[in-house]
Order: sequence, then structure tokens, then C-alpha cells
Amino acid sequence: MTPQAVVFDIGNVLIEWKPERFYDRVVGEPRRRQFFDAVAIHAMNERVDLGAVWEDEVEALAQEHPDWAPEIRHWRHRWIEMASPEIPRSVRLLRALRARGVPVFALSNFGRETFDEALRHYPFLAEFDRAFVSGHLRLAKPDPAIYETVERDSGLAPSALLFTDDRPENVEAAAARGWRTHLFRHPDPFAELLVAEGLLSPEEAQ
Repeated sequence: MTPQAVVFDIGNVLIEWKPERFYDRVVGEPRRRQFFDAVAIHAMNERVDLGAVWEDEVEALAQEHPDWAPEIRHWRHRWIEMASPEIPRSVRLLRALRARGVPVFALSNFGRETFDEALRHYPFLAEFDRAFVSGHLRLAKPDPAIYETVERDSGLAPSALLFTDDRPENVEAAAARGWRTHLFRHPDPFAELLVAEGLLSPEEAQ
């Protein structure tokens, strides 16, 4: 059966998400490694992804670690440099599916404010038929409840959903519910899959 909808992760599928690359460029790799070892910056980001207020979380962490405050505040003031650039062929595939009339959803771990910030820089993020954003739902992948939310709100059976994500644990959680899945590494294999599934022609998938 041809999938009835395609579900996209955003980070490292449609937009590159490379905080380490940003910090290596700005402060150098040795200091970045020290920073990430000393400060639970990813744990802070996970709280934001679950709905905590972005600015409040960043500032609280900066107050907790004054020696690292400039680096921590980059997560607020220069965040878009970590979430860039877009992945052009993935965006083309998203738009080709929409042009074909295939429903497309986003399912992404994203804070409320960070998603709004991304929308300002990447207008294509407004083109989904529905965006399931963890910060709004207060649920995050790979919690099975967030996948259940997509099923319930879309009215589609798990087997009708084709999902791509760059994190194996997120793909595995979707597959456990019966979703059709693709571990994203590069747009080319994903494009080939969309053609193989009958969702796009080879020309549309270019």
C-alpha cells in the first residue's frame, strides 16, 4: 500500500542542526569540548523542547555557570547559526510531495520559541499540513505518546505514515508502532524511497 502521508523530522533532515560546529568555529574545538563537559547544555535544550521558556532556561544556566555565561548565551542570541543552513533537496522533496497532493507533517523536538525563530528564517516550515512540535505538545520523541498524537490527530493508521528522522531511537519508536520508517542520512536515498513508494516520479524527486 502506498503511504498516505509523509512525516518529516526537521533537524538534520530539512535544516542542519550542528551546535558543535558552531562552537568549534566561535570558540575553538578544545574550549567547546570543555564547555560541553562542564555545562549540561543539551539537557537544558531538552527542557526547552518540552515546553520550558527558552530565554529563561538559557539565562538560568548562565547564572549557574558564570565562567561559561558567554558561551551559554550564544544558545539564545546566536541559535539560528546552529540551526543552519537548510538542506535544499529535502525542501524540494517536501514541496514536490505537497504539489502531488500528498499530506506532509512535521514531527520534531523543538521549543515553542525556537520553532518560531526557525519559522522567521525558513518560511518553508509553514508549508506543512500540520506541524507536531514537542514544545507545544509537551511531549518529545521517542516517547510513544507523541507518535500516538500524530495518529489520532491525522486520523491515519500507523501503516499509512512514512516517517524520516536522523535519530535511530526516534525511528525505532515509530517502527514499534507500525509506522513505515526511514533513517535519514542524506536526501538522495530518501528521494529514491519516495519514488519506490510511488509518492513521486523520478523527475519530481530531483
